Amino acid sequence: MNKEELARRIYELSHLQGEFELRSGLVSSEYFDKYLFEADPAALQRIAERLTEIVPEGTEVLAGLEMGGIPVVTALSLASGVPAAFVRKKAKAYGTCKIAEGAPVAGKRVCIVEDVVTTGGQVLLSAEDLRRAGAVVEDVLCVIERLPEGREKLKAAGLTLHSLYRMEELAAAGKPGEEQQHEQEQAAL
Repeated sequence: MNKEELARRIYELSHLQGEFELRSGLVSSEYFDKYLFEADPAALQRIAERLTEIVPEGTEVLAGLEMGGIPVVTALSLASGVPAAFVRKKAKAYGTCKIAEGAPVAGKRVCIVEDVVTTGGQVLLSAEDLRRAGAVVEDVLCVIERLPEGREKLKAAGLTLHSLYRMEELAAAGKPGEEQQHEQEQAAL
């Protein structure tokens, strides 16, 4: 499956139409449910294979952010052979009390893995948490870059964003299929 075909598949799996209340409180007739592509084994495997091509050289640990980055980092770790850590939004107050579970991050070159980067807010918080835990964090890898604002904020914080797709690419890949389906529906009438 080439990159454009994978983009089309992600769009087909995740693009929903209906009535959806957004975090902002606005109502939209469209919604992109990222968990649907993460839950599809074939799509997730192909995403991981593509992501292996852009893992920054020298990465010692892939750090997936809670919650959407966890399935992506697990698949990517399997595909790349690079150990994974699972980063909490807040360290547990019991047990190991760690911010990052799994592979040790102290003294390691860590690449943050996220499913979607919009404004970069959680990535920035997690990067600071990982740095306090002793990790060297310079790179962020994501499946979808939703807004350029996120890239700019990450860059200002000394982080380089590597994205598999920009949201416009997914929308463009999905539109031909929608147009073709609409034409088929019209022809059937």
